[in-house]
Amino acid sequence: MNTIASFFSRLRNRHFFILDSIAFLTIPTIALFIRLDGNVDFSDFGYGLFTITIIFAFLKLSLFYFSGMYQRYWRYASVDELAFIGVLIGMVLVLQTITFIILYQVKFLPISDLPRSIPVLDGILSFVVVGGIRFSVRISERAKERAARYGGVRALIVGAGKAGVSLVSEMQRNPEQGYIPVGLIDDDRRKSRLQIRGIAIEGNKYKIPEAVKRLRVDKVIIAMPSAAGKDIREVHDLCRMAGVPVSTLPSIFEIINGQVKLESIRDVSIDDLLRRNPIKTNINKVADFINGKRVLVTGAGGSIGSEICRQILPFSPSKIALLGHGENTIFDIQQELLTMVRLYHKNGGNGHRVPDIHAFIADIRSESRLKIIFEKFRPDIIFHAAAHKHVPMMEENIAEAVSNNIYGTRNLLFLSSRYNVNHFVNLSTDKAVNPTSMMGVSKRLSELLVMQAAKRTGKKYVCVRFGNVLGSNGSVIPTFQRQIQRGGPVTITHPGVKRYFMTIPESVQLVLQSSVIGRGGEIFVLDMGEPIKIEDLAKDLIKLSGFEYNKDIKIKYTGLRPGEKLFEELFISGEEYAPTEHEKILIACNASQIVPDTLDEHIETLFGAAKRNNETAVKEILHHIVPEYKPFDGSGSKSDNGSDGEFTSGEKSAEKKR
Repeated sequence: MNTIASFFSRLRNRHFFILDSIAFLTIPTIALFIRLDGNVDFSDFGYGLFTITIIFAFLKLSLFYFSGMYQRYWRYASVDELAFIGVLIGMVLVLQTITFIILYQVKFLPISDLPRSIPVLDGILSFVVVGGIRFSVRISERAKERAARYGGVRALIVGAGKAGVSLVSEMQRNPEQGYIPVGLIDDDRRKSRLQIRGIAIEGNKYKIPEAVKRLRVDKVIIAMPSAAGKDIREVHDLCRMAGVPVSTLPSIFEIINGQVKLESIRDVSIDDLLRRNPIKTNINKVADFINGKRVLVTGAGGSIGSEICRQILPFSPSKIALLGHGENTIFDIQQELLTMVRLYHKNGGNGHRVPDIHAFIADIRSESRLKIIFEKFRPDIIFHAAAHKHVPMMEENIAEAVSNNIYGTRNLLFLSSRYNVNHFVNLSTDKAVNPTSMMGVSKRLSELLVMQAAKRTGKKYVCVRFGNVLGSNGSVIPTFQRQIQRGGPVTITHPGVKRYFMTIPESVQLVLQSSVIGRGGEIFVLDMGEPIKIEDLAKDLIKLSGFEYNKDIKIKYTGLRPGEKLFEELFISGEEYAPTEHEKILIACNASQIVPDTLDEHIETLFGAAKRNNETAVKEILHHIVPEYKPFDGSGSKSDNGSDGEFTSGEKSAEKKR
């Protein structure tokens, strides 16, 4: 069997021409034998049979050659190729019948002795032989795939949608990659027990344990790029129960152009378990917003800033300026973007303007340095992502939090107004709401400064407020992973701590959408979904790492850190929230109207206290500007009303507004 499959797999178009020639020279004789039940006297039919054999063979080979029949790649032959053969044979049948009728009238040719059904029988046999020879190549490939099953990874694919079918197809086309699809799982009842590319759909996800055992599955692969984290979690838990490894395809954010490749298969990550439903993006509005503009991104080397750069590049800005304090991270994103630009050039631009990439190493606290950059670059749009974000660290470095997060933002706003920047998008945090930390209150002041600038200039200056970002610099995930690798324990401050989480691509998508919606002076609040207990997050990571909670890896509670709350809120008292045209974005319509009239003079006093490193004075001034700011007193009293992990009344109020 392997020898036959190997022979057919080596066939090329020149071989097909030879095989077709041999077949066409023998098919009329076979047709005559069939028509006369084998009672053929060549003394009566020989000359006529020879004549139509030569004529029919010439007609078929000529039509095949000029129609491109010998310029096709038959290894991946499908229904389209079969239909093509059928059309050609139909044309052949018509030509042969007309030719036979004409020759039948010529008395000196002994064609009239032949049965008049010969052209039809010849056409039918030609279709069977030509199609059989071609599809023998495809059949031989399937035979090789079946043979490879004894040495490959037997894979059960979860998801019989576009991605799942594409993955099965890739596995079958490339058996040398070592994956053998043996079954499909899909929750759609209409697909149950059907077959796709010869692979049976075994049923819904609850059939996984049974299918794993019956089909001798080596690995389960989740092929649902747009599935929510809840669905991924359920499949992952079922696979753990079945004792089989599980991998996944990337989320829809990560798959480029929707293409599925075997190389894309990776282990399930915590991002997958927390994945939410895909965001509906108004691509056209974002494209119009970015197209042809000079875009400056502060903090461009950070996780959010760098993702902003990646996502705006395809929208054809004329220039992108990468501004950051750390040369290594700025260098990395610059090189990544330049690689993308080179690919655009190589592909003729793909219909996009290929932007210039500029890198500026600067500290946003240096007004003189920023002035040089603004003078040179003249930005149209600024995405302000630069900030000190580590909560406990900022409690120990109060002056730095003030100078970077507040003074740096004021510098950018002053120069944006001076150089007529039309759009300024300040990335804020849920920690700015009823803050207990220096990081939170400094970001709240940056919001107030943006609102003040929007009111003064009439420009489209806005803030976008959202929670924790998975995979960002300073995220708890890398910390937990390092602790698990060391054998534990995983440290959590409090069993009741909850946080809102988003993935980096998701948060940036919504930031871009907010930028389009903004008219100036608004604070946009992203829909973060439901808050997640950090304890549950740690347990999921322990399971993903192949360990059992409390058996292999334990969790240790260390107590709330300075500035930390049990839960984060999204709304400030006095702000009026309304839905926007995007279902996952809310707007604080009156945000610019609640800016204190004395903000400027208090800010100057604050900067003076920060320069003297007078922490007590800094906190007093901050509390005067932001009355809801209550510094951490070491007991967690600000947010410890719900120590059992349940929502406090404040959190319930926030949830009700949402």
